[in-house]
Amino acid sequence: MVLDVLVIGICIAALVNSNLTIVAKHGLPYKYANKLNLLLAYHLFFSVVFTVYILNLGGDSYGYWKYLMQQVPVHFESMGEFFGTSTTFILWMNFYPSKVLGLEYITGNILYGFLGFIGMRYLFVMVAELFPTNYKVLQIPLFPTIFFFPNFHFWTAGVGKDTICFWGIAWFMYAVQNYRLRWWQGLFALFFVYMARPHMGLSILMAATLAILLGTEIKAAYKVGLLILAVSGSLYLSVGALEFLEIEDFSIDTLDALATKKSAYLSVAKSSVDTSGYNLLMKIFTYMYRPLFIDAHNIIAFLSGFENILYLYLTFFIVRNWTPEALRDMPVFIKAGIIAFVPITIAFASSLSNLGIIMRMKNMTMIYFVLFVFFLIAYNKKLRIQKLQEKIKYYQQREEIKAKKVAVGKSENSRVRE
Repeated sequence: MVLDVLVIGICIAALVNSNLTIVAKHGLPYKYANKLNLLLAYHLFFSVVFTVYILNLGGDSYGYWKYLMQQVPVHFESMGEFFGTSTTFILWMNFYPSKVLGLEYITGNILYGFLGFIGMRYLFVMVAELFPTNYKVLQIPLFPTIFFFPNFHFWTAGVGKDTICFWGIAWFMYAVQNYRLRWWQGLFALFFVYMARPHMGLSILMAATLAILLGTEIKAAYKVGLLILAVSGSLYLSVGALEFLEIEDFSIDTLDALATKKSAYLSVAKSSVDTSGYNLLMKIFTYMYRPLFIDAHNIIAFLSGFENILYLYLTFFIVRNWTPEALRDMPVFIKAGIIAFVPITIAFASSLSNLGIIMRMKNMTMIYFVLFVFFLIAYNKKLRIQKLQEKIKYYQQREEIKAKKVAVGKSENSRVRE
C-alpha cells in the first residue's frame, strides 16, 4: 500500500506541474492552470466512485486488473505474451503495474484516471485557445462547465478500453490540430486507440484525413501525398479491424448483419431497450439522448439523464447557428472529431440496445459533438458582436460628421457677420 501511495503522489505532482507547463505553452492565463488542477481533483474523485461501482455491481474492469478475464488465457508468465488487440492489449498494459508491482485495483483505476484527465486536458486547452468566445445557458458559461459533465469523467476514470480510447482520441485530435509539428504524437495516439479498438483507430484516421483535405491549410500537391498515405494506412489497419469485428468486408449487408447480431447479444441486460422496431432516426435518438430520467436504472444513468437533456437542447442550436463561415473557420480537431462522430454514431446506434453500454461507447466521441455545437454558437455570437460593433462605429462616424458640419456652419456664419 505504501508503493500505491508513492506512485499516486508522484503522478499527481507531475500532472499539477505539467498543468502549469501546458497553460504557459498555449499562452493562456494562469487561472486556467487552477481550473485544470480542479478538473484533476474532480476526475480523481470519479476514479474512487468508479472503483466502488465496479466492486459492488461488477464489470470487466476488475477482471482486466486482476487477470480474471474469461476471453483470454491468464496463465501467461510474461508481458509480451499478452500483446494483441482489444482485451489482450489492456492485459498487456496492466501486466507491470498489476502483476509485477502488485498495485491495488483502486490504484489501477487512478492511474487510468490520469490518462483520462490528460485526454480531457488536451481538449480543454484547445477550446480555451481556439474558441472565439463563450456562451451561457441559464447564466452558466458552457466553458469550462462542459468539461465537468459527470458522464465524461466516470467512464474515463477506470481500468478499461473506454479510458484508453478517450485519451488516445483526444491526444490524436490534439496532434491533428497542429499536425505539422505533432504528427509523431498522432502516430503514438493512433497506436493506442487502434490496439484497444481497431475499428475506432481506423475511423479517426479516416476522419482526420478528410478534415485536413477539406481545409485550406495545406497545398493541393501535399494533399495528394497525404491522401495516398492515408489510404495506404487505412487499408493496412482495415485488416485488423475486420479480424476484430469477425467480418469479411465493410459492405452494408455485412455491417447490418453484424449490428443485428450485436443488438441481440446486448438485449438480455436489465438496461436494454428493444430497438428492433425502431427506424434509424429513432435508434440515433436513443443512442445520443438516452437514458432519460425514466430510463435510469442507477445513479450514474440518472446523472447521465441531465447531460442528455442538455445535449438535446444544444442540438436545436445547430440549424440556427450553422454558417459556411463557421465550418470554414472551425479548428481542425473539431472538424475531424465531428466527421468521426457521424459514422461512429450511426454504427453504434444500429448495434447497441443496452443503455449502460451506450453511455460508455458514446462517451468516446460525444464530447466532439458538444464542442461542435459550442463552436457554432460561439462563432455566431462573435459575428453578432462584430456586427454590433460595426453599427456602433457607423453611428459614431455619422455623429462625428454631423458635428463637423455644425462646426463648419458656425464658422461660416461667424465669418459672414464679420
